[in-house]
Amino acid sequence: MTGSTGVAYQESIDINKSLLTLRKVITCLAEMKQNKNISHIPYWESKLTSLLKQSLGGNSYCLMIACVCPSDNYADENISTLTYATKASYIANDPKRNDDPKM
Repeated sequence: MTGSTGVAYQESIDINKSLLTLRKVITCLAEMKQNKNISHIPYWESKLTSLLKQSLGGNSYCLMIACVCPSDNYADENISTLTYATKASYIANDPKRNDDPKM
C-alpha cells in the first residue's frame, strides 16, 4: 500500500513480523488469564516481544495505546486494532516490589 521499495520495504516486513508475534503473545496471555490451558508463550520469536517480556506478562505495569484513523477507508484496520487492544486489556499483571535483602 505504501509503495516503499528496497530497505524501507524490508524494514516494514520485519516490523509487521514483530507485530504479528506481539499479537500472538498478547492472545496467549489473554487466554491464559481466562483460564485456558496455554503451555507456551512465544516471547522468543521476535526481538520486540523478547524486550517486552517483563512488561507483557511479568512483574510490571503495562499500557497499550490503540491509535485508529477516523476515515472510513480504514474501518477494517480500526476494528482489528480495537480487537487487538481488547485482548490486551484482559492481561492482568500482579506487580511486586523487588526489594534487595542486603539494602
